[in-house]
Amino acid sequence: DGNPRQRQCRAFKGHLMTHLWIRAEQRDNESRVGVTPNGVATLRAAGIHVTVEASDSRIIPTDEYAATGCAIAQSGTWPDAPDDAIIFGLKELPEDGTPLRHRHIMFGHAFKGQPSGRILLDRFKAGGGTLFDLEYLVDDAGRRVAAFGYWAGYAGAAVSLMCWAAQQRGEIAAPVRSYADASALRADLQSRLGETRPNALIIGALGRVGTGGADLCEAMGMQVTKWDMAETASGGPFPEILDHDIFLNCILARPGTPVFVPASAKTADRKLTVIGDIACDPDSDFSPIKVYDRTTTWDAPALRVHDDPVLDVTAIDNLPSMLPAESSDDFAGQLLPHLMTLGALDRDVWGGARDCFD
Repeated sequence: DGNPRQRQCRAFKGHLMTHLWIRAEQRDNESRVGVTPNGVATLRAAGIHVTVEASDSRIIPTDEYAATGCAIAQSGTWPDAPDDAIIFGLKELPEDGTPLRHRHIMFGHAFKGQPSGRILLDRFKAGGGTLFDLEYLVDDAGRRVAAFGYWAGYAGAAVSLMCWAAQQRGEIAAPVRSYADASALRADLQSRLGETRPNALIIGALGRVGTGGADLCEAMGMQVTKWDMAETASGGPFPEILDHDIFLNCILARPGTPVFVPASAKTADRKLTVIGDIACDPDSDFSPIKVYDRTTTWDAPALRVHDDPVLDVTAIDNLPSMLPAESSDDFAGQLLPHLMTLGALDRDVWGGARDCFD
């Protein structure tokens, strides 16, 4: 310890230490987190400096993070973090227009022509920062390395069922809430549905989102038609969608995605009364659902796009937060191995995400 060269070496290493700053989510009804306390402990053991912002809404109490020995900062102080800190959160940043100088890991929803995405990218350009979009962290096969998809599908199917149950009473769906676990969600659904069950068609049934949606529907005793790429390769039209009570869209919109529900479906002869757009990208030019133009909310989960015959669309963009404990634990476990490689942001999944941003 008394050797000046050793002290100098330790100081140099400390200067180069990766610093991950986990910000508090500032959006209403968002209690998920992308790193658990066990994950923080693992990162710290690997030599990564971790700061966690305090949060009263996060599903995991701040005290459990503090117990790992990480630094605790006040909520919302990430703009004042050191320049070399990597800011990690899930949902959108406050829309205050300020330039963004840090490297950010988050779901940016900025690369498919969304108007809000253009504004976000301009903020990064103004501040010199970088966006590592969680949606674009992919392996060599192009598959996302970490996703909330399963729980988005599970919760999205549940909300669609709530919309359908409300229609049977001549109502529109009431506000939704979070649940302690999936069994509590299913119990609530059972109380709303009684003995009658609708049927559903799911597109994207082989993916994470579709699997979650199908699992919920089958757990509730529904008849489910499962479609994937083979069934939609013709490019449409797809009259079978209109012959089901509920349609769940579980695929990511991209160039070449066929239209599943055209605007004409509003007045068409149909059995369909609920669309669950779990992919939830209505302001993208590639959206396959053409009967609506904006997301829905926890307070107003159903958007009624036609009255006679009735048609409701539900499209909530943070569905997994309805099951925050299960979805956070699942996602954090998938992402942790990649957070361990934050010291090499020019390579592997991080390099690919950087390329998308550039």
